[in-house]
Order: sequence, then structure tokens, then C-alpha cells
Amino acid sequence: MRGTGAGKVRVKTAKGRTAQSTRWLERQLNDPYVRRAKAEGWRSRAAFKLIELDEKFHFVKGSRAVVDLGVAPGGWAQVVRKLCPKAKVVGIDLLPTDPIPGVTLFQMDFMDDKAPDLLAEALGEAPDLVISDMAANTVGHAATDHLRTMGLVEAAAMFAVENLRKGGSFVAKVFAGGTDADLLAILKRHFTTIKHAKPPASRKGSVEWYVVAQGFKGRPEDD
Repeated sequence: MRGTGAGKVRVKTAKGRTAQSTRWLERQLNDPYVRRAKAEGWRSRAAFKLIELDEKFHFVKGSRAVVDLGVAPGGWAQVVRKLCPKAKVVGIDLLPTDPIPGVTLFQMDFMDDKAPDLLAEALGEAPDLVISDMAANTVGHAATDHLRTMGLVEAAAMFAVENLRKGGSFVAKVFAGGTDADLLAILKRHFTTIKHAKPPASRKGSVEWYVVAQGFKGRPEDD
């Protein structure tokens, strides 16, 4: 590994390291958000995506109960705890997540039938906010990858609709092109405002966008 005259770090292709992994490592080392995350104590650069989205749409501050879907490695949960120190936060991910003070963590598949009830029970009250940075593992086929991730987004949205407190918000990662028509119709039926945004912290070449649904209208039993 060496620097260049412009300060950019170049990574030599080492034995056992593929060209693809070398490019990924080089991108990480030269990513200002990665450096900021490390300097400021965030677990991942993704923390800045939530910070930037919240600065624009103001959905985190004031939350009392939050569910973080796809919590690992924990950057979003850290942001919530910093902005809302007294909030209850429950997170779930297939991957392990190191403990975060004030956050209840589950390592399991959100698509497991038991997961929604487990999260709701752990939170102990209706959430003000459901956030999801979940994305399906890619297989390299754009249409398939899109469908798999949108399946996760739809499951997250249904969880939000079934559990959110009236007036609550739902924020989730989607792909370029935004939310599918069927899911968008569901969100419009249950939320007063739906916006799509790509925060500056999202890499320019990334196809990810975020849907921000605010003003949950509530369920009939809430009236």
C-alpha cells in the first residue's frame, strides 16, 4: 500500500487478493466518509446516510421507540441513540452485531415468521420509527437483485404498517427507480407523505436510494 502525489492511497495486488477485492480496499481507504466514520466513532459510513436523511426530513429526533431492520454493523442504531438517548431501540440482522449500549439486538432472519412478534415484544410499545437498511445479497443479475431487495422492503413496510404508532415514520433502502408501484400504493394509503432521496453519503456509482414515508395514518383500532 502506498500514497500518491495527490494523497490517494494505492493498494498493491497481494497474493491471494483478487483484483476486485483490491479495488474495494482502495476505494475504502480513499473514501472520506469511511475516514470520518472512523474518526468520529461510527461503526460504518452508513451512519452518515441516516444523519443526512434526518437533516432533510427530520424523522429521528423525538422518537421514543425505534426498530432497526438490517442493523449490522450498527451505524444507524448508533445515530438513533446519539440523537435520542432515551429512546428504546431494537435491531435485527442475519449478521452478528457487537453490543450497542441501550439497543436490544437479535441475530436472525427478519423474514422468519417469529421475527416481527419478537421485535414488537422486545420494544414493548408501538414504535415511532421503523428504519431499514436491508438489501438482499446480490447474485449479479440486476432484475433478480432488484426483486429480492424489494421483497425485503415490502416485508419491512408491512411490519411498519402493522406496528407503527400513529404519526410515525418508515425509512428504507430501495434501488434506483424508487419504490415499486404496488408498494408505493400501500405507502400512499398509510402515510401522508412519501419522498425518495439519495443522501450525499451514498456512493455516486451506487444504485441505492431511500424511501421516506412520514405521517403514519394509523389503523382503524387506533381511532
